Amino acid sequence: LLPIIFFSVLFGLGVAAIGEKGKPVFNFFEGVLEAMFWVTNQVMKFAPFGVFALIAVTVAKFGVATLLPLGKLVLAVYVTVILFVVIVLGINARMVGVNIFTLMKILKEELILSFTTASSEAVLPNIMRKMEEFGCPKAVASFVIPTGYTFNLTGSAIYQALAALFVAQMYGVHMSLTEQITLLFVLMLTSKGMAGVPGASFVVVLATLGSMGLPLEGIALIAGIDRILDMIRSSVNVLGNALAAIVMSKWEGEFDNEKAKQYVETVKETKAA
Repeated sequence: LLPIIFFSVLFGLGVAAIGEKGKPVFNFFEGVLEAMFWVTNQVMKFAPFGVFALIAVTVAKFGVATLLPLGKLVLAVYVTVILFVVIVLGINARMVGVNIFTLMKILKEELILSFTTASSEAVLPNIMRKMEEFGCPKAVASFVIPTGYTFNLTGSAIYQALAALFVAQMYGVHMSLTEQITLLFVLMLTSKGMAGVPGASFVVVLATLGSMGLPLEGIALIAGIDRILDMIRSSVNVLGNALAAIVMSKWEGEFDNEKAKQYVETVKETKAA
């Protein structure tokens, strides 16, 4: 898998480097991408039946006790994500003079929508608009946020790492520290370019399990709770990309602090009313 990923990255850079001559190649692969998305969507319509069968077989084989670890996985993902938001994103926000909880209040509607739909794509326009109103220049917001949807998927990375380790532990596969670091490296690569739609992380986990030599059958268990895990990762991706736009605006010296203060006051007044 890694050689394919590296070649794909180099090939993409090559297509971009040759400019107009590369457009036919780009259009071809874009068409392939759209066709594959269509096929995937059709398959996903029947996915619940497949998931039901997979879980039924797994429970019949290993017993009802296999359901308890699933609850632990959900708890582990949610706790890890909360700690990541409060500590990592909180520190990053504080470094640029922003309160992470204030940012969450500003993006409350978008966070709720992305959580309930398990998709971050649906709220992209609103996030860009709100970040511009919050003080980020349009040039920065319109570049950083869409780019972050491809390269800054922190919530997805957390979910995928824990899911892969869960499968390894379920099947008694011992992973050394080196193998765990390799797993993180693989996830860093495979999560790039991932679509912000429901189920996208599940596909990445499946590909990662195969590349690491882990049992693919373990994905049957995760499939049953994928939607629950997908919900929280989408919200974190939204919050992380919004914060990234603020950080980049600060670094460029183009963030409008007065505009930010006025916007926060407006939000408070609106909620009070």
